[in-house]
Amino acid sequence: MMALCILAASVRAELPVIATMKRAALFYRDNVSVHGGYVYHYSLDLQQRWGEGRATESQIWVQPPGTPTVGLAFLAAFEASNDRFYLDAAKDATNALIYGQLESGGWTNSIDFLPNSPRTAAYRNGNGRGRNHSSLDDGQTQSALRLIMNVDQALQFEDARIHESAEVALDALLNAQFPNGAFPQVWTGPVAAKPITPARYPQHDWRTEGRIKNYWDMYTLNDNVCGEVAQALIDAYHIYKEERYFVALKKLGEFLILAHMPDPQPAWAQQYNYKMEPIWARKFEPPAIAGDESQEAIETLIAIAAVTGDHKYLEPIPKALSYLESSLLPDGYLARYYELETNKPLFMTRKGNSYELTYSDQKLASHYSWKSKSRLTDLKKDYDAVKSGRSPSRTIVPIEMARKTVEALDHQGRWVSSYSGKRLVGQAKFRQGENYLSSEVFSKNLTLLSRFALDE
Repeated sequence: MMALCILAASVRAELPVIATMKRAALFYRDNVSVHGGYVYHYSLDLQQRWGEGRATESQIWVQPPGTPTVGLAFLAAFEASNDRFYLDAAKDATNALIYGQLESGGWTNSIDFLPNSPRTAAYRNGNGRGRNHSSLDDGQTQSALRLIMNVDQALQFEDARIHESAEVALDALLNAQFPNGAFPQVWTGPVAAKPITPARYPQHDWRTEGRIKNYWDMYTLNDNVCGEVAQALIDAYHIYKEERYFVALKKLGEFLILAHMPDPQPAWAQQYNYKMEPIWARKFEPPAIAGDESQEAIETLIAIAAVTGDHKYLEPIPKALSYLESSLLPDGYLARYYELETNKPLFMTRKGNSYELTYSDQKLASHYSWKSKSRLTDLKKDYDAVKSGRSPSRTIVPIEMARKTVEALDHQGRWVSSYSGKRLVGQAKFRQGENYLSSEVFSKNLTLLSRFALDE
């Protein structure tokens, strides 16, 4: 055993991890960034760029895996190496985000540095125009805020512009929290007070009634809104030591307890109205129990319980896990939707611009994920750990994974991806087998090597 440990230590020491990180980061920062920011995908010659669709040279993306994702990877590398280069790269990304901070305090999915572009919005700096909808969808505001707060801390709160941006965003986020602890998908200003009541099944025929035009103003779990907000509040509390962020985090946990549906389906929906009934969102998102959002709700409650030390946030979890395990599809996946009360898996087929509900998983609309991978085993382990007073387990980066990541970097300092035909975030258009660069791959690899370096 001793010999194996010595051999492993020798292999770790021989891997050029720090040098690989620097080569990759130098290429990405010096060649790929625009105004310090990033989009999702790039052609190898860097002449074509994609965020949500084709991007111009004046545009960067906020929504992960865009600018905040890359910036947080640079910060991870700074923590692992103490190399100021990475902090400067993260600061560049932060300043790019601050340029596009909205008057309402948060962010939308992209930023355009060309003032007259149709993609600009109502930026605080006065250089934009148009919509002022701060968004929590897909982690847009949350990820931007997390990068800005963590860079603020790394700079010891000495950059006044960065610190002010964080304060403005945090004030706006807290003003967007409803009295019951929930958050909307978007906001333009403080939300109105609403009654606090527990979740219930709709009191009408949900198939034909109850569609709400402005569903984005309602209580939202879709696309892990609650989990991403929780992580931002946890970061805010740890960085700034202000009790109001701790209070907001606990209120969010209390909302998830309220939103836990009663029997026979003790899990969570994607979206609720102010009566706490599951509601329609987009026309392919019906009122239903949501498999993946339920896993995200469990994950968020575990995180809140771990930070607060209060086990009341764990109370809904055993029943929810049992229900979800009993609802697994024959292939071991969870359906995106389960019909209210009957618990039949629900899907959608598409005919032109219209959608039809179906119980069959054949011939589904291809633009949406109708099933999700089960994470129930890992959630059960994390629940048991926190209930026992332990932290959720942290996976050590295997040596072989680090080695493959190091060896995958090409001679120019690029991690090159090849298009396999699988739908990409943002729906970038590549030919089968065509090579491209991915901000998600860069960020994952740089973060993985940073974790490996810290494990040494």
